[in-house]
Amino acid sequence: MTQPSWIRDERGSATIWMVTAAFAMSILVGLAVDLGGQAHTQQRTHDLAAQAARTGAEEVLAAPAIEGRYAHIDTAAAGRAARSYLAQSGATGAVRVRGNRIHVRATDTYHTRFLSIIGITSVRVSGDAEAELVRSLNGEER
Repeated sequence: MTQPSWIRDERGSATIWMVTAAFAMSILVGLAVDLGGQAHTQQRTHDLAAQAARTGAEEVLAAPAIEGRYAHIDTAAAGRAARSYLAQSGATGAVRVRGNRIHVRATDTYHTRFLSIIGITSVRVSGDAEAELVRSLNGEER
């Protein structure tokens, strides 16, 4: 007994559907992995900027602070300390000191795992943070 022609025409259609579905699912998983990796790198870069700003803000002009007159950031030392922190962490960035505030913008690169298949091999991310030197006595700003 032979099969009707419409049954023979359907052979292999399930295989094509499975290959297409598997390819689509692979793309979705790849996007999830790379977008998650980019978000993690973004968060890390913001944290690096915050820590570099804190490190820079700790560079205080010693003499007036010790004498109790005033506390000011040593601009040159603060910039060096913040840039050094970024360099040691493997990031780059820009540091700006104005008065008792230090602003750090850290930049880093996330190297993609799956998006490189379509030519996107890396994504640049950046994070900003600012720290301010505050003089306080008994918990009150002076």
